Amino acid sequence: MTHGISRRAKVVAGGLTAGVLISGVAAAAPASAATPAVSCTSSKAGLAAKLKKDITAALATRKGTVAVGLYDRTTNTTCTLRASSAYDSASVVKVTVLATLLWDAKKHNRYLTSTETSLATAMITKSDNTATSKLWKQLGLTKIKGFLAAAKMTQTKPGANGYWGLTQITVTDEQKLLKLVTAANTVLSDNSRAYIQKLMGQVVSSQRWGTPYGAPAGVSVHVKNGWLQRATLGWRVHSVGTFKGGGHDYTITVLTHGNSTMSYGITTIQGVAKVIHKDLMS
Repeated sequence: MTHGISRRAKVVAGGLTAGVLISGVAAAAPASAATPAVSCTSSKAGLAAKLKKDITAALATRKGTVAVGLYDRTTNTTCTLRASSAYDSASVVKVTVLATLLWDAKKHNRYLTSTETSLATAMITKSDNTATSKLWKQLGLTKIKGFLAAAKMTQTKPGANGYWGLTQITVTDEQKLLKLVTAANTVLSDNSRAYIQKLMGQVVSSQRWGTPYGAPAGVSVHVKNGWLQRATLGWRVHSVGTFKGGGHDYTITVLTHGNSTMSYGITTIQGVAKVIHKDLMS
């Protein structure tokens, strides 16, 4: 039977010691449940391999299910892990709510009202839920779905019955949104993009954990985090960020669930962020 382990099972076992494989077929059985590999591409020689290795190592001892997205315009670098896996959005969806509000205002050729401005500011900088609920209700699902279609965020499913925090999001779509926020496009005006980045740059210090961790001095940081505990899959802890400086222009999304505590999820995200910032700047 041991001959049936095959090369594939050994590849799946990856960096495990040979001792693990001696137990034979039992060790090889869960091949289908093997952790998906981090995938990276880059125009800069050696960078993709380094990122793949370091992100993989950062996650090697972490429990929970983690999805990762990185895109750096400067070196044309992309990394993904579980890019299409769906997660409950928690407060990360607030960036989408703000983008929808600005997209809709632009369509109607109007500025935000003073009420909308104060709600948007509270929603992003303090992660205020009441402000978010008001804007979500004001916009309605038709406009939210309209923005998602315009942004080609086809994997995002808005939460039903006003439960915006249960919107289903993926790394692929969050990275699409961050690309729209950080470069000229036909969906969001330059003013809208600048406004979203301004608010993400003014998030209160207690909520600036996650993807900004390890960002070098001189790099501008814009972040929005989300956290939510539910009976199944424990804590959802997410962080999306945009970064510019040190010769780089990049976006990072890390989505996690199955965390025992919020702080455990934060530590997981920060382990990934730290190696990404370091590898890009080295």
